[in-house]
Amino acid sequence: MNDIILITGGSSGYGKATAKKFADAGCRVIITGRNEAALASAANETGAVPFRADVTSPEDWAALRKFTAEKYGRIDLLLNNAGGGVAIKDTADLSVSDIDRTVMLNLNGTIYGCREFAPMFLSQKSGTIMNISSVCAKQAWPGWSVYAAAKWGVLGFTKGLTAELAPNGIRVTCLVPGAGDTAFDANANFAGRGSVPGLKAEHIADTIYNIYTLPKNVWIEEATVWGIDQVVIPL
Repeated sequence: MNDIILITGGSSGYGKATAKKFADAGCRVIITGRNEAALASAANETGAVPFRADVTSPEDWAALRKFTAEKYGRIDLLLNNAGGGVAIKDTADLSVSDIDRTVMLNLNGTIYGCREFAPMFLSQKSGTIMNISSVCAKQAWPGWSVYAAAKWGVLGFTKGLTAELAPNGIRVTCLVPGAGDTAFDANANFAGRGSVPGLKAEHIADTIYNIYTLPKNVWIEEATVWGIDQVVIPL
């Protein structure tokens, strides 16, 4: 497989594991991130091409689209993976900056990326977009309300984008993962989950790869993936 794969948030966690999965399969993979040192390290480990970009910056997205078009001339998969908790606190305890950063990183960044690359997909009349949401879009826990609102937005946006792009042969999927063994909690200064979740980054990478490699006329609207240790009753 020689497909062109673009993964945001590729320097760690789900993004890094997915980059390795696709690169090992022979794909040409671009990964983005804000931390140049972490991005370079991940590129070295996975075989991906690093491109420093902040998903909350429309200008960075435009530069990334130009780079992709000039280097490869096409795109086969856009994986909008970048995101984070920013601050997991009750709404009353959040600053305005916390709220704005959470929504920008988790929702606006995904919308910006799809907006920038949609014309390329439309000109090809092919390709796949996969947006990463969260089970927080479907369940409720104290302290996660603003993050959940952003991830609800990703889910709703993905459905609308599907209606816009599917008539042109473009697949749009929303992946909804449960708690994973990533740096999410540490980056959000959150220590409330206790034990390490059973859902590993490699499991999400396998899921993304399996969805993507289905026949091109097969579309997965939405897929929720849990670790067997994380049970919510009732679902």
